[in-house]
Amino acid sequence: MQIPALSDAEELTCDVLVIGGGTAGTMAALTAAEHGADVLLLEKAHVRHSGALAMGMDGVNNAVIPGRAEPDDYVAEITRANDGIVDQSTVRQTATRGFGMVQRLESYGVKFEKDEHGEYAVRQVHRSGSYVLPMPEGKDVKKVLYRQLRRREMRERIRIENRVMPVRVLTAEGKAVGAAGFNTRTGEFVKVRAGAVILATGACGRLGLPASGYLYGTYENPTNAGDGYAMAYHAGAELTGIECFQINPLIKDYNGPACAYVANPFGGYQVNRHGERFVDSDYWSGQMMAEFANELASDRGPVYLKLSHLPEESISALEGILHSTERPTRGTFHANRGHDYRTHDVEMHISEIGLCGGHSASGVRVDDHARTTVPGLYAAGDLACVPHNYMIGAFVFGDLAGADASQYRAYEGELSTDQLRDAHELIYRPLRNPEGPPQPQVEYKLRRFVNDYVAPPKSGARLSLAVDHFERMRGEIAEMGAETAHELMRCAEVTFIRDCAEMAARSSLARTESRWGLYHERTDHPQRDDKDWLHHLDLRKSPSGAMEFTARPVAPYLVPVEEYAPTGGASRHLGEVHAEQVATAGPRDIAPVGSGVRATVRQDATAASHSPRILELLSLADEEPSLAELRPYLSDADPAVRAAAVAALTETVPPGTGPALAATLADADPGVRTAAAASLRELVEVLPPEAELSRSLTEALGNDDPRVRAAALDVLRALRLGDAAAYARTLDDPDIEVRIEAVRALVSVDALDVVARATADPAREVRVTVARSLDDPEALEPLVHDPDILVRAAALAALSTAGCPAPYAAAAVTALAHPSWQVRAGAATALGGADPELAVPALAKALGDTNADVRKQAVLALLRHSAHEDARAALATAVTDPDADVRAYASRAATPA
Repeated sequence: MQIPALSDAEELTCDVLVIGGGTAGTMAALTAAEHGADVLLLEKAHVRHSGALAMGMDGVNNAVIPGRAEPDDYVAEITRANDGIVDQSTVRQTATRGFGMVQRLESYGVKFEKDEHGEYAVRQVHRSGSYVLPMPEGKDVKKVLYRQLRRREMRERIRIENRVMPVRVLTAEGKAVGAAGFNTRTGEFVKVRAGAVILATGACGRLGLPASGYLYGTYENPTNAGDGYAMAYHAGAELTGIECFQINPLIKDYNGPACAYVANPFGGYQVNRHGERFVDSDYWSGQMMAEFANELASDRGPVYLKLSHLPEESISALEGILHSTERPTRGTFHANRGHDYRTHDVEMHISEIGLCGGHSASGVRVDDHARTTVPGLYAAGDLACVPHNYMIGAFVFGDLAGADASQYRAYEGELSTDQLRDAHELIYRPLRNPEGPPQPQVEYKLRRFVNDYVAPPKSGARLSLAVDHFERMRGEIAEMGAETAHELMRCAEVTFIRDCAEMAARSSLARTESRWGLYHERTDHPQRDDKDWLHHLDLRKSPSGAMEFTARPVAPYLVPVEEYAPTGGASRHLGEVHAEQVATAGPRDIAPVGSGVRATVRQDATAASHSPRILELLSLADEEPSLAELRPYLSDADPAVRAAAVAALTETVPPGTGPALAATLADADPGVRTAAAASLRELVEVLPPEAELSRSLTEALGNDDPRVRAAALDVLRALRLGDAAAYARTLDDPDIEVRIEAVRALVSVDALDVVARATADPAREVRVTVARSLDDPEALEPLVHDPDILVRAAALAALSTAGCPAPYAAAAVTALAHPSWQVRAGAATALGGADPELAVPALAKALGDTNADVRKQAVLALLRHSAHEDARAALATAVTDPDADVRAYASRAATPA
């Protein structure tokens, strides 16, 4: 391709420029438009499929739901997880605004798990605080957001330019006024004039090299190459915490998380090879990763996610989440190894390093309105340094950025010719060297150096060698060759990765202590130093072009945390941080030599449908069609077209969508019926409870397809459209899943007397659901003596909230001697609701049980009786238990909530 002339640049104008169409960027664009700004959203891929949400999300890690968690508790939790170095005003924004964001997302159609009464089904995964909110249809989050962007009223305000990749933020008089980039398909040079710029480009996931050596096999989304980090730095913004890396546990030999967050509510947990829980830390943090790494390297390794002890229904549910929403290839990976969760626990390992504000604390410095230190420039999502912000925090800060940026109007002055020329040179330089080293080779070498010299444990010498390599690689990167616009994009990404690698190495050199466990472990400075280093470490580009550093004291907390007492004060200017002398080892003049290994990039073919009707439909879907326009496709003779019509209907949601999808439940093709059922469940939060929808769903209860019947029950319950009589008729359905949905539906209308009929259901899964639903000890009585151990365990556990009067408490005490550990654990849980005079002695004895889960439930039950002196005495004996969970919960007796 030819290098376009600088003067031929396409110029775009907007009030608010949003760079990145993922989680934070989408929300920023929507909010800015709602506030009246003209918005331009640039995405180097396609907004429909871009960002870390592209494949969906299985749950929210930080939902502060009223009645289940308190904002101040969450702020304190994150402060401890980040070893005291936080700006609590930013974390508090997520804590206080997160619930409103959950409700906003629901209004868009995002579905969060709720119980039968419509209350959020928040799970306790950490030992303190209940913050995890599952998303059963989380695979559709991005589709829902894209649907909002394509609403007619939003399209009037938001212009989306897909396949446009900015490489530099443009500034004028110290303010952000636009960006320069290029089209990743045509190669056309693009300049943007804006009033404000919001960076929402995600983490730097392509920093370290995965153990597989595959460039794009990263834990984080591999398209996130640190674009925003580099653009913010070169625009003059301060970055902070760059030495606090992101390192995650993952599946051995597979670039996916082991998903303890997902598995924990089902009963899964991490263990060493002896099956012992070993993690003492109470939040996923660098300290927890240090414990993980130490266990992995010891004779107690390998480390596993333990699932093989779970019942079939739990494993099936986990497979449904982990093999679809989380990673569609995960099931294939396990199958090719001959592994099954029923017979094999999941071997775990440690990911490559990356930079991420949302899962660690390395990002662009922002205030509580997402403003950076450059006027008019904002950062949100994983790019922004708001520690452990996760998905909800990305949405919150996208919203904050969009609202604040909407005050600006398009810049009317001249865009800097020098800045545009520099961006043009960065983009098109590889076209002048078509025979130069290809991007995969150069990137492999660069990231190999990151692994060799920057990954923990760190030392001044290795970090100094890293700085030397990264400086030298400026020249090698300048010599990269390219021939297509796509290759230009990849070459530009390598420049971003190099910038991030140098930031990571120099920041790690500057912080002369160890902190955050594995994230910043320095062998030459092994101790944490709160006296000198309870500071943020900020970096910026100096006027001379060098990286310079400032140690900024942590501001006094809004929420006191006992372990830390920051006092604020003046910042300490450190200036440039110089590398140590590492050219020679002792007296001999032997220079270290780095080497790179050639990597091969696999090209994935993409199959495309050639059906003209489907292509027509896809084109129509971009124009916000009415239901009348879609109906011919819903009745097409080709089931593939009908299925595509269901997808288009789900994406656009014109008036009448609910009844139309419900009618499609009667389609002759099972695939179309399944698609319609899934769409109804996905859209349940936004469908109006119409009478016509109720009629069609009630009719669907008689459909021959059990998946249709189950979905109809689920939607009728969620929309409050059904009644006890209709639900009761499905209690005898031949399909287990339908009967489970029937129980949930009956609970939602408080027809517990009818639910009690199902205590004799032949399926264990149904009886377990019944046990968890009943709140009357007498109704639970048949299940307390059920022959199935899992049903009996669930019924005993239900007694803890239903009340555990004397006869049942006596049965629970007896059950503590049952040979099945599940029954003993349920019995211990039940005694948490019993009279302490009977319960406490039995629970104290249960602290000697051979099974750690039984001891854990005994500790949790004793905590409910902590006003009783004997309960406190018993808990004091459990603080030295060999199981990490038992120790942690027991220690809480000395620290009242």
